[in-house]
Formats: sequence, C-alpha cells, structure tokens
Amino acid sequence: MLFKLKGKSPKLGEGVFVAPGATVLGDVEIGKNSSIWFGAVVRGDVNYIRIGERVNVQDLATLHCTAELFPLTIGDDVSIGHNAVVHGCTIGDMCLVGIGARVLDGAVVGERSIVAAGSVVPEGKVFPPGSLLMGAPAKRVREVGEKELSRITYTRDSYLELSREYLADPEFDFNGDGA
Repeated sequence: MLFKLKGKSPKLGEGVFVAPGATVLGDVEIGKNSSIWFGAVVRGDVNYIRIGERVNVQDLATLHCTAELFPLTIGDDVSIGHNAVVHGCTIGDMCLVGIGARVLDGAVVGERSIVAAGSVVPEGKVFPPGSLLMGAPAKRVREVGEKELSRITYTRDSYLELSREYLADPEFDFNGDGA
C-alpha cells in the first residue's frame, strides 16, 4: 500500500512491484524494476528514502530513517533480505544485506559488499567496497569473491524475474479478494 504523508507521496519508477501487505509511505523514491515484497515496510516519514533500480526489499524487511540526521540511500542492484532492518544508512550498488541483518544510522556499506545474515553494522561504521561483513558488531572478514558477487547478481535477477511474473499474471489478485 502506498500512503501520502506530510504532503509527500511515494514515487515509483517504471516496472516497480509493491506486494499486497507491503507499506510504502512518505518521501520515498523507488527506481525502476525494483520490488517491495510482502510485509515489508518502507517509511519515509521523518526523512527521505531513495532506493535505486533493480532493488529487491524482501518479506518483512524494514527500511526507515532518522529525523534531520540520517536519510536512507540504497544504490542499484541491491538485495535486502527477509526481516532485515536498514535504518538511516547508505548501501552502495550491488550489495546484499542478508536475512535478519541490521544496518544502523550513519553506517556506509560500500558497493559490491555483503552483510551476512544476522549481522549488525553499528552506527556510523564505514566499510569499503567489496567487504564481506559478519558478526554483531559486524567486522570486515575479507574481500567479497567472484562466487559471492555472482550470488548477488543471481539474487537480483531472480527477484526481478519473479516481480515481472507477478505483474504480468492476470490471475494474481492484488486486493486479496479471491482464491
């Protein structure tokens, strides 16, 4: 569902899929061919949120920001895993934020990086491009390898294709009225 708040309505690029039960509100811009999945919340209520192209925000993820201090910026070709929390930070292009991971205010995750499932990137922490981040608090354990980069691409492509299938399926009921 899309909600206008404080005079600002979400702006969706061409081919964006917002699943039933997902919430997008306020000062939010989502780039073309991105997808917001079931139960995800994207709250641009106290600052702005900018999401690039071909980004997938998976089920139950929460994207938020901090008033006046920390907007949220997500680059192109990013996957935000199920139940992740991405709050008032910057995520570079071609990143994967794993299932249940947390990225907190003022943190910067450089392009082509992976935040491992369950990891917590602390407030204000800045990681260079190509970082594999693990732990709570997250630490850079090594450079992201080619196999992991191909996994980022695979995940992006899988969600892009799946969102296109939902958008093209004449039987998919966006209102949830039928079976």
